[in-house]
Order: sequence, then C-alpha cells, then structure tokens
Amino acid sequence: MDTVITPQRIELPPGAVLKLLGDWQDYQVLSQQLGDRSSPRIKYRPGEILLMAPLPEHGRDASLLADIAKVLLDHLDQRYDSFTPITMSLPEVSGIEPDYCFYIENCRAVVGKKRINWESDPPPDLAIEIDVTSYTNINDYLPYRVPEVWILKSNRLLIYRLLLESYVLTESSYFPNVREIVQQCLKIANEQTTSEVISWLKNFLREQQ
Repeated sequence: MDTVITPQRIELPPGAVLKLLGDWQDYQVLSQQLGDRSSPRIKYRPGEILLMAPLPEHGRDASLLADIAKVLLDHLDQRYDSFTPITMSLPEVSGIEPDYCFYIENCRAVVGKKRINWESDPPPDLAIEIDVTSYTNINDYLPYRVPEVWILKSNRLLIYRLLLESYVLTESSYFPNVREIVQQCLKIANEQTTSEVISWLKNFLREQQ
C-alpha cells in the first residue's frame, strides 16, 4: 500500500508514521476526514501533525494490556470506567489518541457522560499506549496531567507517573508488581490465546490471596 494524503483519501501502509507541518485547523480538518476510522491514528503537537498506521500486534497488545488492567482492578474490588477509542484534545495545544483510558479515582466524575471536556473535566487516572513505531512520547500527556501512563514498548512495560511538572519512570500507584505480571502475561501470549492468558492471571491472583 502506498501513502496517500488527499482531501478525499488518507491511506498509510501498516507501521508507517508520517509527520506533517500544520496548525490546529489543519489537524481538525484531517480528524474530521478520518471520522471514526481506527487507522491511521492522528496526533497534534504545536506546528505538526503525526499520522500512524498501527501494525496488527498493536491492537492485540492494547487489548491484552487493558484486559490485564481490568482483571487487576476487579481483583482489588476497585470501581472504574474505561474508554476506547478516545480522543483527548486541547484547542491549539494538543490532540492525542491513547489506546485505552481508565478513570479510577475520578470514575464518578464521568459516569454517564457522552463527551469529556478536557479543559474542565478531570483527566483519566491511567492511560495506556502501545508503542510499536516510536510514535508515542510521554510528554504528550503533560498538558492533560494524566497521573499515570503505561507505555508498552519492545515487550517492556514502562510506567510513568506525573511528579510536579514532569513524568518519571517508577512503579504503578495502583498495582504492585504489575510489570512482572505483564511480562509473564506477554510470555504466555506468545503461545496461547488472550483468553488463556486472562485465565492464567485470574488463577494466579487467587493463589496469591
């Protein structure tokens, strides 16, 4: 597949990342043109627009990591709301599309909402991204002040937490030993289905009680 960017079509081959010079209005035009399509993904930083066509492994890993988070939250008897796909945007400043967002401490603030106002509503407590193509930058989350961001890169879970005005690599504030758990789940996923991975995780958590 060739890369095609016209007023009528936007097509990128899987795994491609394209950077365009553009302003907020250009970003809005391209976003509207893409509509509800899951590919390519689109991101806005001041002065530039990035387009990325996910590889098949991107979707599977995003789904698996979100399922792991849900099992852990259920195990902790923690209420939450999750969203995917979701577009976070601040006019003239930023536009990003995390793979998954979780409202945990702030879940009551978004119950029943059809749209989230990123200028006045609280940010998600946890955002998840799969980075297969070096499209992800943790600093993209700074304008939204998301407290915790997980980035899966090269089969390694990177956990960032917001400390004052920057993100630092650390442990999760919600799940102890989550990096080791994710690593084991990814290892199992190389040979078994997602459902078998989740079954293993549920049994593992029961055995730890």
